[in-house]
Amino acid sequence: MGKLKHIFLSTALSLAVGVATSLATPSTAFANDAGWNGTAEAPRYQGDIFPPWQHGQNNDAKTKGFVLTVPEVDSMADFHGSLTDPALVLYVGGNYYFAMAPLVQAFEKAHPEYAGHIFYITIPPGMLAAAIKNGGTFTSGNMTFTVPADAYFAGLKKIKALIADGTLTGPAVPYVTNDLTIMVPKGNPAHITGLRDLGKPGIRLVMPNPAYEGIARQIEASLIKCGGAALEKKVYDTGVKNGSTILTHIHHRQTPLFLMQGLADAGVTWKSEAIFQEQIGHPIQDVPIPAKYNTTAIYAGAMVKGAMHPKAAQAWLEFIRSPTALKIFEHYGFKPYH
Repeated sequence: MGKLKHIFLSTALSLAVGVATSLATPSTAFANDAGWNGTAEAPRYQGDIFPPWQHGQNNDAKTKGFVLTVPEVDSMADFHGSLTDPALVLYVGGNYYFAMAPLVQAFEKAHPEYAGHIFYITIPPGMLAAAIKNGGTFTSGNMTFTVPADAYFAGLKKIKALIADGTLTGPAVPYVTNDLTIMVPKGNPAHITGLRDLGKPGIRLVMPNPAYEGIARQIEASLIKCGGAALEKKVYDTGVKNGSTILTHIHHRQTPLFLMQGLADAGVTWKSEAIFQEQIGHPIQDVPIPAKYNTTAIYAGAMVKGAMHPKAAQAWLEFIRSPTALKIFEHYGFKPYH
């Protein structure tokens, strides 16, 4: 993990230096404080391609007050709801952040006593587990807050491991499965047809970082199934070193964002994420991975030891595998766990 983190940081530094070099020669760099050769311009990007993408639907707070959300500048897309007196706090692996809004709405319909008082966080499971062990304190930008979890959701193996070490209280509750796919820009300009194409010269990739995101293990397994250790090394070792592979921190938001900005040609994600991007109208599509090369994840949850709201947590754990919840998951391509 330390080696991968070092590679990631080195790659990020190299990319930053490359961008800076392309924008200004040594003689003109920092020539004036105004930038843009002294002429300020309004942003040219399409604001709607930057998260948050659900226009407040995934914020459970009933009173939102003054709203300050500016794409790329002030946006906390993975923290949902009000910190004021939450009655249920969920730490949810970000692989289905887009499904949480309808799930919360359905749960509140069945349990109106919790309406407007559910707070949830949707960053990668490994980061959430670290936050649990650090008392549930987060800092994003200049804001620091503490909101301990009542229930935690990730891959089944991760859930069992955290039950074993005493972080979570059993039993583990599995509910859905998910498969991998290759996400590409609409029209697939690089003509990606399968996993083997990810190793071709000139293909720019954006891939989940194994140091932070559990999906990377499934991706590595699929790369090896398809093209052996050589393909996995080309994507996750050689590509990272030469800059053709960008490693993400929050893969479920960064991959489509990089693709839409023309920074990459392809990236492996969960199938559900590609489906969501297409559903909201983003110029994204996916290239299916055959079953013989694919890797299936089992999602599960459990209560956090010492949860402040155990009754609410138990209600959510029962709800998450109900027919109502499973129907919502199926809308995004998840399959019920049997």
